[in-house]
Amino acid sequence: MIIWGISANSHDAAVSVWNNKDLQFAAHSERYSKVKNDGDLHPELIKEAGYWGKPDLVVWYESNILKTFRQFTAGQGWLWSENNVKDYLKKFNIDCSIHVGTHHRSHAAAGYYTSNFNNATVICIDSIGEFETLTIWKGIGNNLTKWYSQGYPHSIGLWYSAMTQRIGLKPNEEEYILMGMAAYGDPYRLYNCILEDFFHSIKAPKIKFRQNLHKGAQWWRPDLTTEQDIFDIAAATQSIYIDLLRNISTYAKYHLGSKNLVLMGGCALNCVANSEITEDWDNVWIMPNPGDAGSSIGAVTAYIGEHVTWTGPYLGTDMGQKYPIGPLMRSLNKDKIVGVATGRAEFGPRALGHRSLLADPRGSEIKDLVNAIKRRQRFRPFAPAILEEYVHDFFDMPKNIGKSPYMQFVGKCRHPDLYPAIIHHDGTSRVQTVGPNDSIGFRLLLENWYEDTGCPMLLNTSLNIKGQPIVNDQSDARAFEQKYNVKVFS
Repeated sequence: MIIWGISANSHDAAVSVWNNKDLQFAAHSERYSKVKNDGDLHPELIKEAGYWGKPDLVVWYESNILKTFRQFTAGQGWLWSENNVKDYLKKFNIDCSIHVGTHHRSHAAAGYYTSNFNNATVICIDSIGEFETLTIWKGIGNNLTKWYSQGYPHSIGLWYSAMTQRIGLKPNEEEYILMGMAAYGDPYRLYNCILEDFFHSIKAPKIKFRQNLHKGAQWWRPDLTTEQDIFDIAAATQSIYIDLLRNISTYAKYHLGSKNLVLMGGCALNCVANSEITEDWDNVWIMPNPGDAGSSIGAVTAYIGEHVTWTGPYLGTDMGQKYPIGPLMRSLNKDKIVGVATGRAEFGPRALGHRSLLADPRGSEIKDLVNAIKRRQRFRPFAPAILEEYVHDFFDMPKNIGKSPYMQFVGKCRHPDLYPAIIHHDGTSRVQTVGPNDSIGFRLLLENWYEDTGCPMLLNTSLNIKGQPIVNDQSDARAFEQKYNVKVFS
C-alpha cells in the first residue's frame, strides 16, 4: 500500500511517501518552486513523489474542520472552502482516500515513532495547530497519549514570532536570526519589561499571555530603535524562551516520570534553548524536521500508530553521484571554500553534507567571506561538522549529549582562537557530529580532511542564499556556481 503524508496549504509544504511502513521519500515544496517556505504543493514535487508510487491513501497532517472553527472564532471569517482538503488535492490531480489527522498529534507522532524510545515524554511547542499551541504527551510502547494541552491564543510560538517581527525580521521564517542576534544583546535590560507587558502567567505548564499576538507585536515599545535596542530585545526574548522551556521541561520530567524526552514543533529548532534542558533527561530525540514540514511524516506515523525505522534525513531528490571526495579536497586546500550537491537531499531546514557550502574553519577571514557569498549579516554564525569521536575534545557539549548529527544543540568551543570561522559571539557553536552510520560520503571527506590537516572539522552551512531555498538538483547547483562564483561539485 502506497501512503502519502502531506502537510500543505499553510506554510512550508511537504510530502512524504511510504510503502506500507517504510519511508521512501520526503521533500519540501520550496525546493521545487524556489519560494522560501512555500505553503503550497508544487507540480514537480508531486511528479517526483509519484515515482515512488501513486497514493492509495493520503494522510493529511491536521484537521481542516478544527482549523476552520478556530479561524472563525478568531475573527478571520468562515474559510471552509480554502481549507477543504479534498478540493485542494484535486488541484494536483490527487484523487484517492483521505485520512485527516490533527496538528499536534502529527508533531508528537513524528518524534516519538521515529525515536528508539519505548517510553518517553513528548513536548510539542509551536505557534498554533488548530486550537493547540503546547502539548505534552506520554509514550509507552506504541501508545501515544496526550497528557496536557494549551490552547490558542496563548502561544509561546506566536509570541516568539511576534518578537521576531518586532525587531524587523520576517516572522515564521527568521526566528533563527533572532536566536543568533541574542548573543550581542543584554538579556537582563528588557527581561522584566517583556514579562510584564506580555505575560499573565509563566508557571508551567500554563503559560498565559495578556494579548493575542497572532498579528505580531510591532506596537510594543516603539521608542526602542537603535541597533543595541534590537539586540537587547532579541537577547531578552531568547532568555525568556529558555526559561519557559526549562520550566516546561522540569514540570514534564517530574509529572510523567520518563527519563527520555522527545521535543517537537517549530520551537524545537531553537538549538540554544534545547541545550539548556538536556540535564533533565538521560536521552533527548528531536526529529531533524520538527516543524510543520516534518508533519508530513508525522501524519503517517500517527496513522500507523507504531514505531517505524528511521534511516536518516537524506530523503529528498537524488542527484545520484558518488560523493566527490577528491575534487572537494583539492578545492578546499586551494580555495578554502567549496560547494557540494550530491546524493539525496536532506529533509529539513539544515544542510548536513549533501547540499552544503563547506569551508576551512581555521582562517580568520573565512566567516566574513562565507557570509558575503550567502548575502547574510556579518554577525551570523556558522556550524562545524566534526568527526563524532572528536567532538568532546573540541567542544563542551550539553550534559547527556554525546552526539548531535542534526545540529540541534550548541557547545562551547575549547579552542576558539584556532577555529574562528565556526565560533559565535558568545563562544558557542551549533555542532554537527558525523559518525560512521551517518552520511558515508561526508564522513569520508572529514576523515580525509583530518588526515591531511589534523583538523577534524569543516565549516558547514546550507548551499543557498539568504532568503532562498537550499539547492535541490543539478540545475540549481549550476546556477549557484555561475551566479556566485563558487565551485559546486556534484
